[in-house]
Amino acid sequence: MSDDYELLDSGDGRKLERFGKYTLARPCSQALWRPKKSAADWNAADASFDREDGNRWHGRNNLPKEWQIETAGIKFKLGGTDFGHLGIFPEQRAQWKWMRDEVKRKGVGEGKRISGLNLFAYSGGSTMAMALGGAEVCHLDASKGMVEWARANAALNGLADRPIRWIVDDAHKFMKREIRRGHRYDAIVLDPPSFGRGAGGEMYKIERDLKETLSLVKELLSDHPAFVLFSSHTPGLSPIVAENILSQLWPTARLESGEMLLEGNSLQCPSGIYCRAIF
Repeated sequence: MSDDYELLDSGDGRKLERFGKYTLARPCSQALWRPKKSAADWNAADASFDREDGNRWHGRNNLPKEWQIETAGIKFKLGGTDFGHLGIFPEQRAQWKWMRDEVKRKGVGEGKRISGLNLFAYSGGSTMAMALGGAEVCHLDASKGMVEWARANAALNGLADRPIRWIVDDAHKFMKREIRRGHRYDAIVLDPPSFGRGAGGEMYKIERDLKETLSLVKELLSDHPAFVLFSSHTPGLSPIVAENILSQLWPTARLESGEMLLEGNSLQCPSGIYCRAIF
């Protein structure tokens, strides 16, 4: 399987990554150790990004406006954004592989089609993973631009004609409407932001709103669910915190949790947490 992503090095609050043929240096707050590679190796990166005087790219002209990579069996369109993002969170690769296999096992393996919902869906890695596993998927994000980006990624993966609904909306408003309509989902994936705004300017704060989000997720689950996959990049949230929250909502589910990691030739670099409730 082709994999165009690699963590080359990390340390001193930075990470050095390869995305296809391009190498980038960007911030990584948890990389408190020393880098392994020399300063010359880091300075040879095609581009770098920092937040020392606001958000700044260095060498951005060395990158194309957009390019493509494949990782975890999924193709992505990449491009440098003003916030230093590229259109992919590679620490989610293990989750994409897992949900693709889980959808196949509980859907195709049992002769049915899983219905999936991807909330706060960004550029669609989880949407594509579920669709590639055979699920019909509802993809929701508050940003019209990101939903368009995700649709382009779906086309790259030959999924343009698959049963995927593309929704631009505030997550809570959409979920409440779906509950009133009687729509239910077998698999729900969510990676809510620490802080964000909905399609209509609604403010989301994870410490305030996560309980309501997960309560709505519980109401949206079908009578025979497959899984709920919660992940977060919010500092202070640990796998145990996530397990405690999900265990109160689904006391009979099997829980699996851990840290999401960037991996390659360097030391593993933690980049968030996940918790899966499996039914």
